[in-house]
Amino acid sequence: MFKKLIVPGFAAAIGCTGGILFERHRNQVNFSVSADSSVVDGINPSDVLMPISSSQIKPTTDQTSSRVSTIMKHGYPSYDSVRLYKNFVLSYDRRLRTANWVFEHLTPQSLDRNASVSRKNCDFFEDPSIHPSFRARNQDFKGSGYDRGHLAPAGNYRSNQEEGCQTFILSNISPQVGVGFNRGVWNNLEKYVRYRARRAKNLWTVTGPLYLPRNKNGKKYVKYEVIGDHDVSVPTHFFKVLLVENDDGNYEIESFVIQNKQIDDNIPLKAFKVPIDSIERSAGFVLFDKMPKQMVRSMNSNNRFLDNFHKSLTQKDSKEP
Repeated sequence: MFKKLIVPGFAAAIGCTGGILFERHRNQVNFSVSADSSVVDGINPSDVLMPISSSQIKPTTDQTSSRVSTIMKHGYPSYDSVRLYKNFVLSYDRRLRTANWVFEHLTPQSLDRNASVSRKNCDFFEDPSIHPSFRARNQDFKGSGYDRGHLAPAGNYRSNQEEGCQTFILSNISPQVGVGFNRGVWNNLEKYVRYRARRAKNLWTVTGPLYLPRNKNGKKYVKYEVIGDHDVSVPTHFFKVLLVENDDGNYEIESFVIQNKQIDDNIPLKAFKVPIDSIERSAGFVLFDKMPKQMVRSMNSNNRFLDNFHKSLTQKDSKEP
């Protein structure tokens, strides 16, 4: 019932496809290669760019290469404008001024917290690896009425200040409705991802924007707002997909789509579950294509983790579960 109300026309949405393109603007900013061909399957190393001109991005090449191989273990959805960071990998859409997708890998150990780490010590900053004509700027969000919403959340990286601050790079940010979405149901979904990761052997998550059609007068239209002088696109919806590896070696997949609007916090997260192939058709890429299907035990099944998570949210004065 909730899906019909909140994700209108989702199953019929059709994603667009495009060629494999790589950004080459080395005359605009300095870059360093942070992966080799054995790590980034199918990509020429010279095309995989890591910005080095920001003081908040200080990668170590060997460590980054090893980390990328783990994050992208189950395949790249696409190879357009791939950017590597310490704990996440993204593909950037230069036309829409936001990411196509952002991949992360979480474990119980990676979610350890350091009390001295605070997001208050972080500032949003431009991605120097994106050509100035195609990057989002902080000024674009000013007065827009939208939050600068993380795709890879800062809350996933509370053990190291630098790693947490790296998520504030604007290529990892999309315009999100604040109250009732970014500070509500979407925040709860991010908490659930961490809840699941703390109880799993490994968890991979991919997050991104969607621009879904609406029906009007018997026709379908894709309509979305743009903000700022650089026309940063405001997604109509956001998706998040979880691939969970359990201790027994089996895998589970959970996939969610939530409309970018104010939503009642009382609506349970399971109301936003959708088939993963619906997301793939709308986004225009395949997720976890290297994951053997016979190893996936369940997809979007009701599970005790989601039920227990919702119970924990109802407890008064409860901290993040």
